Amino acid sequence: MLIRAALAFLLLLAPVARAQPGGAADAVAVAIRLPEVVEVLRQEGLDYGRTLEAQLFPGQGGATWAARVATIYDAPRLQAAVLAAFRKALPPAEAPAILAFVGSPLGRRVVGLELSARQAMLAPDVTEMARQTWAAMQEADDPRVAALRGFAEDNGLIEVNVANTLNANLAFYRGLVEGHAKGFDLTGAQIEREVAGQAGAVRSEIADWLFAYLALAYEPLSDADLAAYAAFGRSPAGRALNAALAEAFDGVFDRVSHDLGREAARYLAGPAL
Repeated sequence: MLIRAALAFLLLLAPVARAQPGGAADAVAVAIRLPEVVEVLRQEGLDYGRTLEAQLFPGQGGATWAARVATIYDAPRLQAAVLAAFRKALPPAEAPAILAFVGSPLGRRVVGLELSARQAMLAPDVTEMARQTWAAMQEADDPRVAALRGFAEDNGLIEVNVANTLNANLAFYRGLVEGHAKGFDLTGAQIEREVAGQAGAVRSEIADWLFAYLALAYEPLSDADLAAYAAFGRSPAGRALNAALAEAFDGVFDRVSHDLGREAARYLAGPAL
């Protein structure tokens, strides 16, 4: 079962913000528009809730299931949890360099491209269009293909997303087991083997989505701008930002996935009240 929340760990940059009372991490969170990132993930989560119902208990969830999924993905609660985790994960010493980059003209442009592309890909037709664009780029041996692959590799985007997605899937299965879901009477070792067996499919789906997203988001950037952005990602500040985002989202969305599993367990033997 693929939890797409883990696909959030891209640098989502924004104009530099004034320092916030909470300190350096709060200033960075405002600068990268963290609440808007979480809102996109919430929308993806609501969509995923509908997918879970269709896969596990078609037609049984209805309005009650939708309401429970919405509670799990409550925006203020998620935003507070992600911010608290991000505060712990971001080294304060790197904040000035991060804020300097996101306040640059390139940083201001990149945030608009990244966030708008992520929002647009909430629509299946846009996602399919982006996939077709990426496929056409590969077929034409477009030089941008190598640049985007290098960008993903330098920033560890596939590896971190695979690891965090598998962690989320582990949490989901554990929630099913704890909720006594029918047909999911598994030991911890069995859950781990089941999820480990998903690694190949998870990697393929993440790569498929990720490169479509990168192709869409960065299409307007010049080669020089993309290279400069990639250089920031390789810098200590860029690596610290990516690592802090990955850690923050991983912990929060593992709990979300666990809660989804426990709620789903209530429906697997029939309609839940």
